Amino acid sequence: MAELIPLSDVGVAQSTPTATNRPRRPEWLKARAPGGVNYHDVLRLMREKNLHTVCEEARCPNIGECWNHRTATFLLLGDICTRGCRYCAIGKGKPKPIDEQEPERVAESVAHLKLKFAVLTSVNRDDVPDGGAHIFARTIELIRQKVPDCKVEVLIPDFDGNWDALATVLAAEPDVLNHNIETVPRLFRRFRPRAKFEQSIELLARARAARPHLVTKSGMMVGAGETNEEVFEVIDRLREVDVNVLTIGQYLAPDASYWPVHRYVTPDEFAEFRRYALARGFTHVESGPLVRSSYNAHLHVGAAQH
Repeated sequence: MAELIPLSDVGVAQSTPTATNRPRRPEWLKARAPGGVNYHDVLRLMREKNLHTVCEEARCPNIGECWNHRTATFLLLGDICTRGCRYCAIGKGKPKPIDEQEPERVAESVAHLKLKFAVLTSVNRDDVPDGGAHIFARTIELIRQKVPDCKVEVLIPDFDGNWDALATVLAAEPDVLNHNIETVPRLFRRFRPRAKFEQSIELLARARAARPHLVTKSGMMVGAGETNEEVFEVIDRLREVDVNVLTIGQYLAPDASYWPVHRYVTPDEFAEFRRYALARGFTHVESGPLVRSSYNAHLHVGAAQH
């Protein structure tokens, strides 16, 4: 049995981002240490293909479990983001030029892993006109060619409101279109300084209008200073634009320089979020301390289509 390891609880604050009092990390916030034959095979493949995964870059607590199931969320467009979101561990700064050959390597990796479900996400690339949308589209196209039975989920940025870029991704016909709302309106502009809550809602609405039968999905982190009532309000807003699938997980600060954790949300509260969301009409909800956007992603599309 793999060793259980505690997750980071640095930067925890009970009331304000500058508070120094920190609640103790609860026992339920533990994940299994990564390891095993499949984990090392995926790791080797990513290095050989010069690819990035959000599993590593964002320090996902489920990396061991997912990689041992031979699944990974591919991080397109490099590993440097042009934005400075206060919760995200991915590197920030000036990225390298877009690698136009990256889609081919991702598709080859999907074929090697014999995936039945692939998740594609990316850093923000505000330095290029389409935000890298053509790379998403080309990657989907090549996966379809090499692994015709593989379903594809895309977890896309907001493309800075470039709806032509969104149309480029939708034209490639992903099976799931995911765009994370991340937090509640009151915290949004401080949590995500270069993004807009209403713009993200509009993106999801436009995706539904353009592809009425597409599975749409969004996710948020809790424990960052929001109230439970605000979480319920975001759930309502997402249902207003007919989002099918929802993920809710505990926010964990990558280190002390990031937005602090204000509290640890209890498993009972996560269960209440799930009950409320299902009652509002979501077809599938993952809600729990260790849930991340792509966790059990292969289960979401089937559930949402029934």
